[in-house]
Amino acid sequence: MLRGKVPGLQISGVMNVGLLVFVTVLWAFSFSLIGEFLAGQVDSDFAVLTRVVLGALVFLPFTRWRGVPGGMKLGVLVTGMLQFGITYLCLYRSFSYLTVPEVLLFTIFTPLYVTLIDDALYRRFSPVALVAAAVATLGAGIIRYDGLSQSFVTGFLLLQVANFTFAAGQVGYKHTMMHFRSELPAYRTFGYFFFGALIIALPSFLIFGDADKLPTTTVQWGVLGWLGLAASGVGLFLWNRGACYVDAGTLAIMNNALVPAGLLVNLLIWNRDADLIRLAIGGGVIGFSLWLNARFHPRARMVARG
Repeated sequence: MLRGKVPGLQISGVMNVGLLVFVTVLWAFSFSLIGEFLAGQVDSDFAVLTRVVLGALVFLPFTRWRGVPGGMKLGVLVTGMLQFGITYLCLYRSFSYLTVPEVLLFTIFTPLYVTLIDDALYRRFSPVALVAAAVATLGAGIIRYDGLSQSFVTGFLLLQVANFTFAAGQVGYKHTMMHFRSELPAYRTFGYFFFGALIIALPSFLIFGDADKLPTTTVQWGVLGWLGLAASGVGLFLWNRGACYVDAGTLAIMNNALVPAGLLVNLLIWNRDADLIRLAIGGGVIGFSLWLNARFHPRARMVARG
């Protein structure tokens, strides 16, 4: 487990957890907004590019161009490519194949990837994480036991790529900020995060984007604006800021907290007819996989002891 203080992030542990809780609530609405107003209506590459540009504009005035270690610039840039660029391109595409509740439930795999990536950085390996992933996959199958179509598998795999890159971005950002010591506040370098995402999002739109599926309503533009400025610009910064100061166990819990929060918003507001029994059974199996990983994975036990 990484220890020490991250420059520019000297705030209390309680406040850090509070930041993660705040962003969890913020993001809980994002999945439903994407599923209801953007998926299948607005080109996914354009939606991601818009969020990246708006997020970059939030931090552009504060970005320090000189006096920042080259390694820090590169590290934050790469985490932006992973945690935002690749993650959101795959996430938006998954909505074409999965329902919003399924997208939310299948994001629960992210902590398993956090464990595997963290182990790789520490040159450790435990088969427990792989067993837990297999159990979680079983839970996903239960949710769609009568509909394991090719499109479902495609959506599921896209989301796993998104989960993996989101996990890699979190771990990578924390390692980057711990490795490079600087007196600069974190917001002075977070612009590089969105510049990295732009390296992925812009070519993707130019190559795969559909100019006939740009936003056509005020609501769609409004949703994109809110997702870009609030959920992405503010949300990703506060999430990574909080993640730098909590242990891996707390970070895993907060990654999972998004699932019930997002499901609650979606089921109560837009999707009251979902198969709650099947979602509950499959979600329970996936939840058991996480307990299995936390209980028997040596790295998780070490984190639990603090």
